[in-house]
Amino acid sequence: MLNDQEISMMQVVAVHRSETVMKMSNLKLVVLFLALGLTTVIAAPRGWGDAHITYYGSPNGAGTEGGACGYQNTYKLGYGSMTAALSSRLFQGGKACGGCYQLRCAPNRGRNWCWSYARAIVVTATNLCPQGSHGGWCDYPKSHFDLPMPAFTSLARREGGVAPVWYRKVRCAKRGGVRFTIGGNPWFLMVLIHNVGGAGDVVSVKVKCPYTGWVSAYRNWGCLWTVRTKMTGPLSFTLVTSDGRTLYSMNAVRNGWKFGQTWEGSQFR
Repeated sequence: MLNDQEISMMQVVAVHRSETVMKMSNLKLVVLFLALGLTTVIAAPRGWGDAHITYYGSPNGAGTEGGACGYQNTYKLGYGSMTAALSSRLFQGGKACGGCYQLRCAPNRGRNWCWSYARAIVVTATNLCPQGSHGGWCDYPKSHFDLPMPAFTSLARREGGVAPVWYRKVRCAKRGGVRFTIGGNPWFLMVLIHNVGGAGDVVSVKVKCPYTGWVSAYRNWGCLWTVRTKMTGPLSFTLVTSDGRTLYSMNAVRNGWKFGQTWEGSQFR
């Protein structure tokens, strides 16, 4: 039969064994995280979300001009290289097209390729980063921004390839008015709506000419809106953006317009 001193010694040994097992488990976990290259990212502050950025295209942004929003050439349309291909969670089937996002490097407790945690950029959603893209960064349900290389390197070093960021939706600051590029044929219109200020992402469009009332358009894809009504003469537009604001752009497209032309109307303020 054990006396009190022997029982006490056995309890001390058991405690030391338990502590040793816990330390070894923690050490294994640390080694695993280091082997996988994982870092601890500081959680985003209120009003921001957590995401990552990668890049595509060439160093001068070539190869990023088009995309799933319907912009034929983002450089010619004034968006430049400060654009983004969004993961499907953010892209929302094209509803996010034209919206603006502020990206800021997220502090973390591991290696970070960002130039500075204080640096931030604003990009416009112009493309989709599809499921199955390299590295799986754009797979659902991840929030991700695939940037033209000039946009990426304004925040992080190219050799890093990927960096954690905080993001939030912000107002789009655009020069001039909303622009309407007229496509289609004599029996229907397909209008590319771009350079939209304010919220930037359009959720509803109506069009009218002198011979019709307001006719609802439907989103063909991205920023391309279709009206299945023959229209002639000057065209007026009603736009509603995701924040619920409405813009009336009366006679934005003048009489005598032709397919392929771009006209400028009023702007969200």
